[in-house]
Amino acid sequence: MESSQYVRFEGLTRYLFSAPSWPRSLAITVVLGLLIDGAAYRAGSGFFPVGTLGFTIPALVAFLLTPPLVRVSGRQITWNRSALLALACTVLGVIVSLSPTLVAGRSLFPTLYAIALGLTFCIRLLVLVAVADYRQSRMVVPAFTQSAAGIAIGAWLFNPGFALYVIVLQVVFGLVAILLIWLIERPLKRGFHVSGLNFLNTFIAHLTDGSKRMEDFFREIGEEVYVPEVSLFFSRNEAEDVLFTVPNVHPGPMGDVGGGNLPRILHDSFPEETLVAHGCATHDFNLVSETEIEKIARAVEESRKGLSFSDTASRPIRVAAGSVSILCQRFGDALLMVSTRSPERTEDLDCAIGMIIMAEGRCGFSEVAFVDAHNCMTGVGSPVLPATRIATEYLDAAREGFRAARDLPLEQFAVGVSHIRVPFTREQGFGSLGVQALVTEVGGTRAAYVLIDGNNVAQGVRERLRDVALLHVDDAEIMTTDTHTVNTVSGKNPVGYAVPVEEIVPYIEQAVLEAVSDLAPARVGAATAWCEGVTVFGSQRVSQLASTVNAMLSYIAPLSFMILVLAFLLSFLAYIVLQ
Repeated sequence: MESSQYVRFEGLTRYLFSAPSWPRSLAITVVLGLLIDGAAYRAGSGFFPVGTLGFTIPALVAFLLTPPLVRVSGRQITWNRSALLALACTVLGVIVSLSPTLVAGRSLFPTLYAIALGLTFCIRLLVLVAVADYRQSRMVVPAFTQSAAGIAIGAWLFNPGFALYVIVLQVVFGLVAILLIWLIERPLKRGFHVSGLNFLNTFIAHLTDGSKRMEDFFREIGEEVYVPEVSLFFSRNEAEDVLFTVPNVHPGPMGDVGGGNLPRILHDSFPEETLVAHGCATHDFNLVSETEIEKIARAVEESRKGLSFSDTASRPIRVAAGSVSILCQRFGDALLMVSTRSPERTEDLDCAIGMIIMAEGRCGFSEVAFVDAHNCMTGVGSPVLPATRIATEYLDAAREGFRAARDLPLEQFAVGVSHIRVPFTREQGFGSLGVQALVTEVGGTRAAYVLIDGNNVAQGVRERLRDVALLHVDDAEIMTTDTHTVNTVSGKNPVGYAVPVEEIVPYIEQAVLEAVSDLAPARVGAATAWCEGVTVFGSQRVSQLASTVNAMLSYIAPLSFMILVLAFLLSFLAYIVLQ
């Protein structure tokens, strides 16, 4: 695993978990109260009602009131999370209230119970601000429910001075929570002028109900870019037209948020069968919103105007340099290049690398459609950046492809296309487009460009799928769209990871065979669409965010501990003053 910020950002997912069902949490809360009642009864009648009255009932009140009170602010918290939060605060309250009592005696219990209620308010406010609504003023009342019930019961069980003391502690621990929230928010506020807790709210809302409010957050940190998109328009008199397009933006960050479903939306934006390959772009070029895809579709549609078509193409050739292999084929005076490093890791290429390759290629060709096949995942690693050894290999291989393709003879050609739906789900690594195949035939030589709607391919699977395609054509490449609809939290869900390759093979073979049977004479027109003012995450934003969040996590725990210790000391000071 490479020590990049991309990997470290992936590592933050270890802090996520699913809350157990609310009946289970409530059952534990009730049983805990009854156990305390039993222990108190054995110790003496004075403690008899404490378990159920002091701990279980406040937890039940908080469980019932928190979700509707949170909904008043326009946000939500699930019943499962509400029950888990009530249980966690109950357990914490039991530890704080009863553990010291076993040593110091019963007389200390009211004071410790009051401190526990203050700590409960602090914890609940922190959690609700993090998971439900970052606006603290709107979460004060839902956070106070468990403590409020405890205060009412404590005022009845203990002496009249209890209520005053515990209210003072609510203020002390409430200020502690506000201070911690300010410290947590400060790094992202200073660095990006956004609320980190707001991002956490929207991320949890996305996982819970598919909310797209994260797009508002991304738009705040985003910046506009101008990126090229090269398209090959195949026209056939005897069959359906075909569009092969290569956008140089990234289909992320996750699920349907941002550009996560870019391939499907672009596919549905054009009348002909459309293959949306993966260009050169990293997570810095994630679209901030699905609406940005409309700008790309309009630019591609605009590039159709004034197209000149050619009825000739070259036979496919394959060139290599170092670990990089490229399948090249000329279409008129345009060049299609599909690159891979499989069986070595084939990951995102920085946009600058693609721009260099396309610029150099324009010296000999009218357009250069450069595809990152994105077809070998060995782990969630960093992208390929300019001036690295791997980047140099890509450039060397591309230059070799330019030299080899420039003098290739051109002949009349035919293309065939197919689109196969597969029974696999997003959770199994397959997007909604399934498998597409474009087969070309020039002078009896056939090449298959197989495109799977997924995010990369498990190591070794590309070779097995390609071997199946090669049973019916002379050369082939397996590509993925890099759709991030298959990723909601983790970036690791490649084709062949959840579904055995044996179950995928029939659909690859079917796609190739149907494309071969669909072969018909074709003409091709190539164009570069400049997608202007497209808002993406921005240069190095992902790595900067990851660095900031990781730094925050490293100091929050010790800082929180010190502040809570200070709060406990203030609690005892308040106890002495109020006596």
